[in-house]
Amino acid sequence: MNANRKILFIVALMLIGLAVATITNVALNFRDYGYNNAIEKSKMTAEIVRDGLTAHMVNGIMDKREFFLGNIANIKDVQALWIVRADSVIKQYGEGMQNEKPRDAMDRKVLKEGITVREIREDPKNAVLRVTIPYTATAYGNPNCLTCHNVQEGDVLGAISMEFNINEIRQTGAMTIAKIFAINVIFIIIALWVTNHYFKPYMKLFDNLQNGIKRARTGDFSFRFTTSLKDAGSEVAEQMNTLFQKMEDTFGGIKHNLNTFASRSNICSSDPLSTAGVIIQELSDVYKFKKTIEHDANKDAVYDRFIYILKEKFHFHHFALYEVDKTTKERKLIHITDHKSFCLPSADKDTLECRAFRTASDVYSTDFPNICANCAEDKEYSCIPFNINDDLALILSYSAKDTETIEMMNLALPSIKNYFEAAKAVIESRTLMDKLRDSSLRDGATGLYNRRFLEEFIDKSSEQAARSNMSYAVLMIDIDYFKMINDTYGHDAGDIVIKSLSEILVHAIRKADLPVRYGGEEFLVLLHNTTPEGALSVAEKIRTAFNEKKFQFGNDTVQKTLSIGIAHFPSQADSIWKVIKFADIALYEGKHTGRNRVIEFEARMFSGGDQF
Repeated sequence: MNANRKILFIVALMLIGLAVATITNVALNFRDYGYNNAIEKSKMTAEIVRDGLTAHMVNGIMDKREFFLGNIANIKDVQALWIVRADSVIKQYGEGMQNEKPRDAMDRKVLKEGITVREIREDPKNAVLRVTIPYTATAYGNPNCLTCHNVQEGDVLGAISMEFNINEIRQTGAMTIAKIFAINVIFIIIALWVTNHYFKPYMKLFDNLQNGIKRARTGDFSFRFTTSLKDAGSEVAEQMNTLFQKMEDTFGGIKHNLNTFASRSNICSSDPLSTAGVIIQELSDVYKFKKTIEHDANKDAVYDRFIYILKEKFHFHHFALYEVDKTTKERKLIHITDHKSFCLPSADKDTLECRAFRTASDVYSTDFPNICANCAEDKEYSCIPFNINDDLALILSYSAKDTETIEMMNLALPSIKNYFEAAKAVIESRTLMDKLRDSSLRDGATGLYNRRFLEEFIDKSSEQAARSNMSYAVLMIDIDYFKMINDTYGHDAGDIVIKSLSEILVHAIRKADLPVRYGGEEFLVLLHNTTPEGALSVAEKIRTAFNEKKFQFGNDTVQKTLSIGIAHFPSQADSIWKVIKFADIALYEGKHTGRNRVIEFEARMFSGGDQF
């Protein structure tokens, strides 16, 4: 039911209600009027009969009363009239005429109780009011009843019963009600016509507004409002058309601009306004994320932010994040939520073993059974590669216990990729900064870390080493008679020897160990958590490998030797710097005692005069 019909229906109900109330009130009033009019007539008739009978008695013509009563009975609307004598009057004067005896229980009740009794008898054709009024004796009237009757004050002398035909009044009331009903019907019709005539244009405008707003909720602002009104309704339609035109132009541009973002979003809604709201909220969240990571010091902090997003926003419970070096094809684990790896170890050593990286496409276990042969997961999983630049990529792997859960997680991928896109430039920038910083901490000729890096490393690791009971063996290495190479064959030859030694150092130690070009022809190696025997073995391996190395400078074949000093932290000193000094002392002990030797530091070598 539209608004116009609702209003007409409500108006009609109100008018019908008013008509019913009016007709009911008139009907009741007519009935009361006829009833009360008959009662008043009965009272007046009773008084006339009483006065007439009294006059007959005084004049001694009571035997003529029948004529009098017959005339009274012919009064209009009096259908019947009779009088009845009380027992006291019968006892004193006799029974009287035949029709002066009580006819029914109503007469007897009035004679007995001395009260007026009324009764209405109605049927579809007639309506009769029966009234019986008692005559009581009194010494205070004129004439004095007690002078003629042997009764007491207040005794009932008799009663008069009358029947009045009130059918005419009822018919008149019915006709009046019918006229009122007809007038009300005509009024209702006219009122509804006037209401419809004047309100219909407003209702059409209202329906028009309703339809336009309904379409606007779906993002369609092309609807235009029309009305035949010339007053304020016309202004409303015009203003709404102007508003919708502006919204169509504005929202059309927003929708077009959001389409690119929405295509990469997991938002599914048939309401473009709702979709736009969600997209804008996500854009806001991504923007806040980007502004935050732009101030992070390094890419590890950026990774921590991203891991937080995966946990708190997307509620990922088991996932791993890897960083891939495209040059070396090595993969580094950045984070994993538990200790169970997603992949076999071969994928960490050679990233080409990772299907997601090798194919540069998303891998879903739900697509095909055992889709990735190197995946160690026994649950449903997804692996998603993210390219950062030509040198760096990331891989996100996550799993769930069943297909339904992993598919729900997959729905978040478009939004997750938005965060990666936002972080891409920052990660690339931080990677470049790390490379620049790394280059400042490495020796240009050998690629080994320099003394500046060693200083930073020791400053950061000293406290951790003390807390974790870590140990280090320090190898201080120096090339014997290196100056002779530079003087004889030139600095280029010296550089060749230096590079050769750096390569030997890298191959002789573990990844956990740290080789450093300490200065000139002097090198330092920090061996992590090794025994004295292990440190001595590594030192001998380095010394032997270098001693066997042959250099060809012009027509000359040259072999060089090394002197190596060894000291241990924390068994020989509580400071790594002290241990480096002790290793240096052991080195020069080796040089003074013949060179081409590995010497372990002993307390006797330290005089104690040097300050650290």
